[in-house]
Amino acid sequence: MKTIAITGATGYLGRDLSRVLLERGHAVRGLVRAGGAARLEPDVAPLELDVFDAEQLARALSPGDTLVQLIGTPHPNPGKAAEFQRVDLASVRASASAAARARVAHFVYVSVAQPAPVMQAYVEARRAGEAAIADTGLTATILRPWYVLGPGHRWPYLLLPLYALAELLPGTRDGARRLGMVTLRQMSRALARAVEDPPPAGTLRVLDVPGIRAA
Repeated sequence: MKTIAITGATGYLGRDLSRVLLERGHAVRGLVRAGGAARLEPDVAPLELDVFDAEQLARALSPGDTLVQLIGTPHPNPGKAAEFQRVDLASVRASASAAARARVAHFVYVSVAQPAPVMQAYVEARRAGEAAIADTGLTATILRPWYVLGPGHRWPYLLLPLYALAELLPGTRDGARRLGMVTLRQMSRALARAVEDPPPAGTLRVLDVPGIRAA
């Protein structure tokens, strides 16, 4: 079993992933801001620190660890462009730098489906985050969902018939698949599978929406 450190472990995806990893027998460490430990799932080992400080993060990691980077702006929308740079991009740059210093075995990042016709500031911040990871040479897996359905995130279920129709038409099929929706459980299981089955050392693997669903 592996030791998995998670930034963003108190969030929508982080809490569900923590439960899945614990059920599968892994040791999970939540790297959280001061005061965040109380919001972690039971049995997640808390470590409070500045999650935007690469030096502090590096000291919290060990060679052989897996680091899952999940910090991001909640409920992203086009009006939060500044937050995408200040939170989403700054956090992944710090985490990737820390992971490289600590020589972790595997870095896992949740990005976003791309290219996309909307949310350009969000996509650009996530694309820049991917570039920061690639620059480190880390063994890494990047997952690119578009929208993750789950508690509090259910209204897009109304769009599923439109997605199904778009996937039938040759002119819209590729875009509908790339920008398709996945469930919270699909994401958590895909992340757990990525943790347990990393790519070859020194390589970067990308899972898009069809890959997330398949995993």
